[in-house]
Amino acid sequence: MGDCDIRLGQIRRQADVASGLRVLVFALLGIAIWQLIRDYSVGWAVGSLAMAGAFIGAVNWYFRLKDRRLLWEKLLFVNTNEWAFQQGRPNGFPDGSAYLAGLIYGDDLDIFGPLSVFHALNRTTTVHGTEAFAGWLRQPLLSPEAIRGRQEAVKILSSQADLRRLLTAKGLLATSGRAEGERMAAPGGVADLRTLTEWLNAPPRLYPLVWLRVLLGLMTMVNIGLLLYGLSGESYSPLITSIAVGWIITGYFSRHVHRQHQLTGQKQTILQQYADILAVFSGVDTGGSAPLEELRGKAREAHGAIRRLSRLTSFFDSRLNLLVFIFLNSLAFYDLQCVVALERWKARYRATFPGWIGAVGDIEALNSLATFAFNYPGYVYPAAEADSDLHIQAQQLAHPLIPPARRVANDVEIGGQAQLILVTGSNMSGKTTFLRTVGVNLLLAQCGSPVCAAAFSFTPMQLLTSLRISDSLQEQTSYFMAELKKLQQIVASLETGSPTLVLIDEILRGTNSEDKTYGSEHFARKLLGYRCLAFFATHDLALGALETELPGRVANYCFESVIEQGDLRFDYRLQRGIARNKNASFLMKKMGII
Repeated sequence: MGDCDIRLGQIRRQADVASGLRVLVFALLGIAIWQLIRDYSVGWAVGSLAMAGAFIGAVNWYFRLKDRRLLWEKLLFVNTNEWAFQQGRPNGFPDGSAYLAGLIYGDDLDIFGPLSVFHALNRTTTVHGTEAFAGWLRQPLLSPEAIRGRQEAVKILSSQADLRRLLTAKGLLATSGRAEGERMAAPGGVADLRTLTEWLNAPPRLYPLVWLRVLLGLMTMVNIGLLLYGLSGESYSPLITSIAVGWIITGYFSRHVHRQHQLTGQKQTILQQYADILAVFSGVDTGGSAPLEELRGKAREAHGAIRRLSRLTSFFDSRLNLLVFIFLNSLAFYDLQCVVALERWKARYRATFPGWIGAVGDIEALNSLATFAFNYPGYVYPAAEADSDLHIQAQQLAHPLIPPARRVANDVEIGGQAQLILVTGSNMSGKTTFLRTVGVNLLLAQCGSPVCAAAFSFTPMQLLTSLRISDSLQEQTSYFMAELKKLQQIVASLETGSPTLVLIDEILRGTNSEDKTYGSEHFARKLLGYRCLAFFATHDLALGALETELPGRVANYCFESVIEQGDLRFDYRLQRGIARNKNASFLMKKMGII
């Protein structure tokens, strides 16, 4: 951050000088023009031209410095945000709450929303980047080869810190001048690219009319000639007649022109944002990674073309200026020329443009995972294996969002010795956190990310969970019925035969103990009939008998509490066997409840 502060301070001082120089040169230009008007001379004419050139130079220098200042301000934000995140503060990028709906494990594993997995990892600045990264978490990879390919890309990109920071800062430039809260609520700038899809899919109307393009060029030259003819002291009547004919032609296509501006207008900023991201990424060191090679190829092909489209849309937006609209349309058919230029661009790039925009999304999603990998160099890249037998094996597995000072790691193995692991323990002992730890790390592994473990190997599989249930007054759904519907959804998904990890936490809390035991036991038995692995957390110690009845298929593990010197303590260590300590009665006695 120190280098950014120093460099930003230098640029701000230079910008102040450029701003003052711009005002000074403008004043001198005014004086020179005034003297030229009062007393014409070659000296004052040359001086006026020199001051005009100096003023243009000063303005250009000022705006170049302004662009550099904005970029360094974004770089400072990127660095400050990473430092603050490492200190335990929330990430300054959007939390992805909008992507939670319809995802069975989304709320259970805290994938989206404030302080979620997405919130911790997200470094996207565009709509397509945010959607791509959310899509990776909603539909992770299930092919070991694809997972290994993305891991390689993340690993190589994570080592290029300067490029990653510049990529993020360039993306953030589109949000300059907006309130921070507004920027965070709507990443991707003041406009999106959805209407461009409609524009791309519509067939061009003016560009294929070669006769029209020739006519516009000829009439523009004629109008300029007639203007010079009128300025020479001759009649303006021919010019007025030509302009009238021109406005008839422009008016004939006015509806089409207006519709084209509706679809392409106000896109300069966001197109420039996408072009900048692609331009930065075109310099990435791929290290032989196939995904990075493919994305770099698209970036090198795309950034110049998208930047040209950005300029064309900016020119087209100038039609909203009354002087431009009247003067340039009268002489040079400005509206029609802009539409022809845009349609020429569309004819050349319409087939490849969607792929370029998709590449921006993938680049930003990769950048998010690479930043996560860089921030946690101690995390390990897991081994994705294409075994027919499902398994997860991990050493020192912990939840990646729990600070290192507070997290407790455990060794985990499922699939080799048991298909279903029953996890018992009292409230606050760590059962639910353990289930979330397994689920979150598996999800990250299948996204190509490193995981919070010393070693991790797994068979790719989908995730199904029932950890957190809530009732709904709007849908008139009770807690118990909401839970049954979620279990029904799990069974329906298992029926497809897809390899699956199922995480269940204390089901059937809404019924009596005998009914709860019966339902829980039969649901556990049902899980054993599918191609899945399951962690089943429960307070019901009677379910522990399944290990004896189904050896090699069910195993008992627990989180035990320790009562020492009148205090209750948890070590959050996973142990073999069934939890035995009675924490509830101990705490009730200690608090004077019983």
